[in-house]
Amino acid sequence: MDLANSLPTENPSSLSSSFLYTYSKIRYNSFSIQEYLTMYLKEKVQRMTLDPPVDTRIENVGLDAAGLVALADIGTVQQRTVLTGTASFLDVFVLVPGLHLQQKAPSLNGGEYPACAALTSGYVFRVENPATVFYLQRVGRTGKLTSVEVEMVKEPTTWYGALFLQLLPGQEISILPIIAYLMAVVWGLGVIILLTLTGDWWGLTMCGSLMAARLINVLIIKHRSRLRWKGADEGEERGDLLILLSQDRWVRMKGYVNDLKAVTSGQWLRRENRWESGFTAVATMIVYLVAALAGNVEQFGKILLLCLFIGSAGLLALANTTTRHFHMHDRIIKRAGRRKKYVRRRDLADELIKETGRDDWAIGMGMITIDQDTKSFRGGAAVIT
Repeated sequence: MDLANSLPTENPSSLSSSFLYTYSKIRYNSFSIQEYLTMYLKEKVQRMTLDPPVDTRIENVGLDAAGLVALADIGTVQQRTVLTGTASFLDVFVLVPGLHLQQKAPSLNGGEYPACAALTSGYVFRVENPATVFYLQRVGRTGKLTSVEVEMVKEPTTWYGALFLQLLPGQEISILPIIAYLMAVVWGLGVIILLTLTGDWWGLTMCGSLMAARLINVLIIKHRSRLRWKGADEGEERGDLLILLSQDRWVRMKGYVNDLKAVTSGQWLRRENRWESGFTAVATMIVYLVAALAGNVEQFGKILLLCLFIGSAGLLALANTTTRHFHMHDRIIKRAGRRKKYVRRRDLADELIKETGRDDWAIGMGMITIDQDTKSFRGGAAVIT
């Protein structure tokens, strides 16, 4: 039997028709898939346009607790008060979190009152001014001797110079701190103007309340920081002090004795009397009421309040960081020269003893001990703790 004759044979016309049928079916299905994908993508784009996956509407963002930011315990206001030695009326427009803590500025020294020796007389005492201690802690470095000088602030000779001292008391003649501080003032004024333009009266009430609390604190600080007892007048005599801070930070302070006494002795902020204490409590309660009632502010006003707090805090912190000098009772303290490193504290004591020609101050501070070769020790010198 022939196998070739047994195989089925197909008509060429039927093969071509089968091929055309298959091709048309595949083409139809491909068009159907393409049309389906097009419709699917179009529907997805429409859904994303009408209902985006991330809701960008600020109405749905909960900011009812925005006023609580005003209660943040940050020390920018206290640091500014210490570095300038007083307060300015422009502070009213600098609404920073923690503004109700301004009266606690003397606590920034951490309770430290370091031992201090007069290298010219041998007497040993303590630095009683907490603001000065805070500045010395800031400029001092462990294992190094830092030299600072005390000078009297020059009296202004022009009317704009006097106005500058009234609006910006205790500001050093350095452009960056002044610009940062003035930007904080403008920042507060800008938020107040925007709240006025939007007609958010609750927001304006919150800002006005914070400004009232700020004004109370400014007036009290100005009254408490007036120059009082600083000892007897020493004329034109110059002094030289060695101050031993914690963490082995050593500072040498030079200047006229009257200027040294103005920044190291007596009081900076005297104790509050009953009236000042009462007004301070009122200012503190105002800040807490603002935090409680801030939920009544409109949504855009809450955003403005947050921007006000965060922006003012950042600008004031920048002003504090770039401030290199310290002002106190019409005096200015500034760092002089480079810091000098010592391997041992005894090396520092030996060098200063050789320079000053006396060692009673070193014995009184406990930097050296009494031995038979010590002839200049004055028995009255002692560290007061």
